Amino acid sequence: MGLFDFLKTEKDEGAKAENTPVMLGAPAKGTFVAMEQVPDEVFSQGIMGVCCGIDPSEGKVYAPADGRISQLTDTLHALGMEAFGMEILIHVGVDTVEMGGDGFSNVVSAGQTVKKGDLLLTMDLDKIRAAGHAQTVIMAVTNSDDFASVEAVAAGEVPLGADVLRISR
Repeated sequence: MGLFDFLKTEKDEGAKAENTPVMLGAPAKGTFVAMEQVPDEVFSQGIMGVCCGIDPSEGKVYAPADGRISQLTDTLHALGMEAFGMEILIHVGVDTVEMGGDGFSNVVSAGQTVKKGDLLLTMDLDKIRAAGHAQTVIMAVTNSDDFASVEAVAAGEVPLGADVLRISR
């Protein structure tokens, strides 16, 4: 072993870490919904980027990764997040913008740094259902084209934070 071989090893390990896939956790507890099954054509056709959904079993949405809240909607039903070079959109329900924020409450603010599993917002599932909207929590990587692949890795019932999307650089 040469005098400077340790430098090469550290550099190689850093390069491997950079190419390691990133996993996004389930933003809610419930049943996994594949992109093609998300009940909104804009999402199911991948127009907003590769996505998945969770049919929630409780009215809470959590951070899928460590990151920063980049934007919040006035109607409290959606938020943007930046993590590991990804632009992530979390959208609660289908056409819930029509509810004007009724039944939704944000726990975070724009610019705030969050950790995976931190509570982001709450929603009243009964109000969403009564308004005639699907309750699916949709998570999209809106800059999917910037990555080698974004793929679903879950099925069936998923606990909060379980790996649902794998992103490779």
